[in-house]
Amino acid sequence: MKANITAAIAGFFVLIAGASATTLTYKMDPHERACFYTAAKSAGEKIAFYFAVQSGGSFDIDYEVVGPNNVQILQGQKERQGDFVFSASGPGEHSFCFSNRMSTFTEKVIDFDVTAEHESHLTSPVGHDLSGKEDAKKQVRPLEESIENLSDTLGGIQKQQKYFRTRENRNFDTVKSTQNRLFWFGTLEVLMVVGTSLFQVFVIQTLFNKSGKTRV
Repeated sequence: MKANITAAIAGFFVLIAGASATTLTYKMDPHERACFYTAAKSAGEKIAFYFAVQSGGSFDIDYEVVGPNNVQILQGQKERQGDFVFSASGPGEHSFCFSNRMSTFTEKVIDFDVTAEHESHLTSPVGHDLSGKEDAKKQVRPLEESIENLSDTLGGIQKQQKYFRTRENRNFDTVKSTQNRLFWFGTLEVLMVVGTSLFQVFVIQTLFNKSGKTRV
């Protein structure tokens, strides 16, 4: 029983180590093109790619994903966000590039996440392969299913957090833009009122001056 528990714990860490993820926030200057890289260890490996423009301009960006041998996998223009999962065609380096060349003056802030899932066989602490032992598989399988369900749940929570963060940033940018417009609109109204008042004073003074000269 103790050995089974130990093997299950070992399996837990193996499954956790089976996925490598990178989450970054990056500020892009106008006309900039930036690329980031991750490596697939084998063909068929699942690679997840998520991005969202948090601020800047119309919240859009050009993106491109290129696999080994310069094979284009994904491509898009003026996209606000994207969430993709694809299978690697073979081992090698994958590049994830963003381009802000369409913007002349505007900086863009991007959140993106790249996750490569490396599939591994379950092993015991002493290095014996447990994948061929039926008893061990029966004992460990419930834990594997629990971990997979937990991983899916955590993934869903992370996506919801990213979605709400993106909405919050965009709503904040909208509020900030509205505040600026209200400020300048209010300033213009004040200037118009002051200008109208000065013009009225000038007209009245002119009329009184003309009336005084006429009497004389």
